[in-house]
Amino acid sequence: MKVQLSHGQALLEADLSRPLDISIPLAHKKSPIAWGAPEYESTPFQDGDFIGSLESGAPVNFYNIKINPHGNCTHTESVNHIDERGHTILDTLTRHHYVSKLITVSPETLDNGDKIITKECLDIELLKKEDIEALVIRTKPNRVGKKTKNYTGTNPIYYSEELLKLIAETNVKHLLIDVPSVDREVDGGILAGHNAFWSTKKSIAKDKTITELIFVDNKIKDGLYLLNLQILPLILDVSPSRPVLYALKEV
Repeated sequence: MKVQLSHGQALLEADLSRPLDISIPLAHKKSPIAWGAPEYESTPFQDGDFIGSLESGAPVNFYNIKINPHGNCTHTESVNHIDERGHTILDTLTRHHYVSKLITVSPETLDNGDKIITKECLDIELLKKEDIEALVIRTKPNRVGKKTKNYTGTNPIYYSEELLKLIAETNVKHLLIDVPSVDREVDGGILAGHNAFWSTKKSIAKDKTITELIFVDNKIKDGLYLLNLQILPLILDVSPSRPVLYALKEV
């Protein structure tokens, strides 16, 4: 099935039979870890002699799961993650389809060894002209090990406050990144990048989201896509999410 949509002066088409999933699948004790969170676990429910798995002889699989969305998986968060004025993720993400752009960037290395994405990594003026609602950023090096990496204590790649302020001035409302956070792992709770993107010191942007810990396969080319951003209906600041891309071409 194909759909057509207008974007600016262009008519674009997406083939919905060719999805490109950029989420990281959750697997028992094999998913990413960040911020010292416990591992994701999926275990059969037990009650007396009953063990809820087909392998154990039960008539059904009946599993419990233990998950920390911020620390275990691809997840989408609202400004309520850092500010009480924000809404839950369910009330924030009221639409699920967006014209998006995928770009690939290489971090700069600071004198202290930190690897950081700066304003020099993106063409902000072009981003403004393209008038997209979602920005998907893949960082180099892009290895499959991102899907199972334990990021705790590694000071992963993060984003400069200046860059996040510039992105906040565009029409981008949904930022998707393949690292645990836009901010430095240890920053004393300042959260400069989060605050900059959500403009918490100005008119707080309650309609914007950040999606972290995605994985974009190297086979997926940079360019324009239709993004389907799926979440669970959770009354929290965050939800495990499944962002799916569909290539867009001009008709």
